[in-house]
Amino acid sequence: MSDKNLTRRTFLKLSGGSVAVTAVGIAQPASAAPAAAPDTSHTVLPYPRKPLGTAGQIVQGTPLQFSYPDASSPCLAIKLGVPAPGGVGPNQDIVAYSMMCTHMGCPVAYDAGTNTFKCGCHYSMFDAEKGGQMIAGQATENLPRIHLSYDEKSGRITATGVEGMLYGRQANVL
Repeated sequence: MSDKNLTRRTFLKLSGGSVAVTAVGIAQPASAAPAAAPDTSHTVLPYPRKPLGTAGQIVQGTPLQFSYPDASSPCLAIKLGVPAPGGVGPNQDIVAYSMMCTHMGCPVAYDAGTNTFKCGCHYSMFDAEKGGQMIAGQATENLPRIHLSYDEKSGRITATGVEGMLYGRQANVL
C-alpha cells in the first residue's frame, strides 16, 4: 500500500490494531502459562459443623429442635427406635430433617406414633423411617435430610450437611 492511498480510516484501523496487539502482549507475557479452569464438577457447599448434644439426650418420641445450616432453617432430630437410612447413634436410629415442607415451606409437625412429618397447610406427609420420603399430599420432593455424624467415644452427635434443597433457596448455605 502506498502512502498516497492511505486514508485516515485505514490509518486509524492499523494503528488501533497494533496498539491492541501490543497491549495483549504486555498483559500476558510469553513466559506465563495459561491458568487452568477450576473443576466445578465436584464442588460442595461448605456446611458448618453444629453440635446437637449426645445420643443419650435424645429421647425416643421427643424431637430435639435446632436450626441448620443457619438460624432461618428450623430442623428436628428424632430417635425413631428403629434403624433408618442415614441414622446415627448406637442403634442407627437418630435422624434429622428440615421442618419446612418442600411444597410451599409451611412448617411440618412430627407425629411420634407413626414416625411421620405432617404439613398442616396442604396435608403432605413424609416418612422419617425412609429418609424423609414424601408419602402423601401436594409435595413433590422428599423432606431435606440433615446429615449427622456420631462419635462413639463421647456419644456426641453433630450436624454436618443437608441432603436435598431447603425450601425457597437456590443454595442451602447462604
